[in-house]
Amino acid sequence: MAERFGLTVALASTKQECLKGAAVNTAVRGILYVSVWVVVWGVASSLVDWVLLSGEVYEMGSFGQVATFIGYGAACSVLAVRLSGRFLKAVEDQADD
Repeated sequence: MAERFGLTVALASTKQECLKGAAVNTAVRGILYVSVWVVVWGVASSLVDWVLLSGEVYEMGSFGQVATFIGYGAACSVLAVRLSGRFLKAVEDQADD
C-alpha cells in the first residue's frame, strides 16, 4: 500500500513539473506571438509607406506617414487580439482536443 502512495506522490510531482514546463512554454509562445505581430506590422506598414512615398501621396516625415504606421499598428493589434485564442491555447486545452 505504501508503494501505491509513493507512486501517487511521484505522479503528482511529475504533473507539477509538467505544469511548470507548460507555463514556460506558454510564456515563450506568448513572446513569440507578440514578436511575430510586431514584424508583421513593421513589414506591412513599411511596404504601404514605400508605395505611398513612391507615388508622392505624401512626403517623408509628414502626418500621412505617421497616420499610415499608426493605422497599421491599430489594425495589427486588433487582428492579434482576435486571433490570439487560436495560437495561445493553454497546454491542458490542447491535450483535450
